[in-house]
Amino acid sequence: MSELITKRSKKSGLPPGTLVHIGKKKIGKTKITVLDYDEANFQEKDVEGIDECIQFRDKPTTTWINVDSVHQPETLEKIGECFGFHPLVLEDILNTDQRPKIEDYNDYLYIVLRMLYYDEKRSEITTEQISLVVGSNYVISFQEGIEGDVFTPLRDRIRNNKNRIRKMGADYLAYSLIDAIVDNYFTILEKIGDNIELLEEKLVGNPTTDVMHEIHMLKREMIYLRKAVWPLREVISGMERGIHTLIQDSTRIFLRDLYDHTIQVIDTVEIYRDMVSGMLDLYLSSISNRLNAVMKVLTIIATIFMPLTFIAGVYGMNFKYMPELEWRFGYPVILLVMLAISVMMLFYFRKKKWL
Repeated sequence: MSELITKRSKKSGLPPGTLVHIGKKKIGKTKITVLDYDEANFQEKDVEGIDECIQFRDKPTTTWINVDSVHQPETLEKIGECFGFHPLVLEDILNTDQRPKIEDYNDYLYIVLRMLYYDEKRSEITTEQISLVVGSNYVISFQEGIEGDVFTPLRDRIRNNKNRIRKMGADYLAYSLIDAIVDNYFTILEKIGDNIELLEEKLVGNPTTDVMHEIHMLKREMIYLRKAVWPLREVISGMERGIHTLIQDSTRIFLRDLYDHTIQVIDTVEIYRDMVSGMLDLYLSSISNRLNAVMKVLTIIATIFMPLTFIAGVYGMNFKYMPELEWRFGYPVILLVMLAISVMMLFYFRKKKWL
């Protein structure tokens, strides 16, 4: 977080549209892949420079250009010049801390999403900003550069031509990309659900400080997940109900279904947030109850020893004329009296259900 704030401070005072990368550098070299297709033809290749993508700009086919790693402003500037992107769009692509949103620039749509990954080793969620530029016959996706993505099944569907995607246009391709990201949210939520169940078992069995630490980490992840998912509802709603001429009516039907999936994700996130908050309250209550139980035992012990201490104090006084001091059976009698008092008090406490 401190690195992000530092890089933002470097941009302070610069004019709007200045291309400065904000975020962590993921991979060293920008990788550009192109998938160009229609119902009958398909072409896939890696390109060395953006100049090789110009040939796909005006083709009647649908083209998906994926740019992996956006830390090089000069590469983004060339793409912007080639496709006529507004400088503010390029600025937002380089700023990898954007919230999900959609902006209409007449000739194209600019969409920002958050793609999530679950790290099995560290049991935590990592995120990556995905920027989509949707034109009449192309979609350009910009990734931060984290190894791998959630688009592999979509690429296979395009290659195999066993889906309607080869018959549809760029708007349906954009929907498919967003749908892949939202579907992955369900996978992330399943992992979180499993973690919540394990934490509940630990919480009931042995609520240690390590459990509290795990609950706090999970609560932070839920807040982060909510931040990534909630604005997405507005994005998909805008695509479905908006007046964007680039979105065909045939695609809006699928966007309606995608909107329902997004609402399900949001509802699940809210449920999990409430569960995690309840677990934190349960942990604090368990610790408080444990402390109360310890204090109750200590209080009972102290209460039992109060009369015993009083008796011992009385007969510990150094007065000469104390009749019991000269009595032969005084010592054992006093011990029996003290034992009887202790037994009677224990019986009384148990009768009152304090023990």
